[in-house]
Amino acid sequence: MNCGEWITYLEKLAPEGYACSWDNPGLIAGRYDKEIRKILIALDATDEAVERAAEEQADLLLTHHPLIFTAMKKINDRDFIGRRLLKLIGHDICCYAMHTNFDAAPGCMADLAAAELGLQNAGPLEVLGQTEAGLDYGIGKTGDLPQAMTLRELADLIKEKFRLPFVTVYGAERQDGPVRRAAVCPGSGKGMAQAAIESGAQVLITGDMGHHDGIDAAAQGLAVIDAGHYGLEHIFVEFMADYCRRFEGSGTEILTMPLKFPVSCW
Repeated sequence: MNCGEWITYLEKLAPEGYACSWDNPGLIAGRYDKEIRKILIALDATDEAVERAAEEQADLLLTHHPLIFTAMKKINDRDFIGRRLLKLIGHDICCYAMHTNFDAAPGCMADLAAAELGLQNAGPLEVLGQTEAGLDYGIGKTGDLPQAMTLRELADLIKEKFRLPFVTVYGAERQDGPVRRAAVCPGSGKGMAQAAIESGAQVLITGDMGHHDGIDAAAQGLAVIDAGHYGLEHIFVEFMADYCRRFEGSGTEILTMPLKFPVSCW
């Protein structure tokens, strides 16, 4: 199977048209006619991921976050993104990203995170559109936890389900009683507090929550559990590995980058 055929298969899951307008998903580098015999899947096209792709002689580096977000006028070895691109192109490795299209597509990031938490009666936190079948899709999910629990119990559940060393919490002092309705927004959700409040959520589970966003949410009665950008989104890697292995007749070897939480708490 060549890269173009793989892209067609990947778009069946998360069409590029589902992505936010500011995003840059798709084939970042490489040839559509490149034969794909080995794929490495990672959340980010880091130096480690690019180096491993080269060492393993992978044909495709499949990531969640795009290696290029904004326009680049020069590609050279004086820039860290340029160095990654030079290595990928030099080793004839395609680089393909599934970002907010994967976040929003039914059955993908938002639904996966909601399923980990057991959310019931869940719907999109921010609706972006409808599928051809008339199903709403969008960023994040809001719904009911399977049972009422304290904020600390929910934090412990998140650490267990997403295999996290720690989380940070805003508004813990304002949530004395149990919480039942929650919103989850994997990745960066610092701008999603108002949507969570309007959905009736008592807690927003997300990443990249800034100081002011966190205390402002707490002031409005919304607790926030910040599990980190990587913390909630690393589920992309294993899910996509399973999806790729189901591409009947591809005969492609699928490799994954190991789970490695990028933030330390000393």
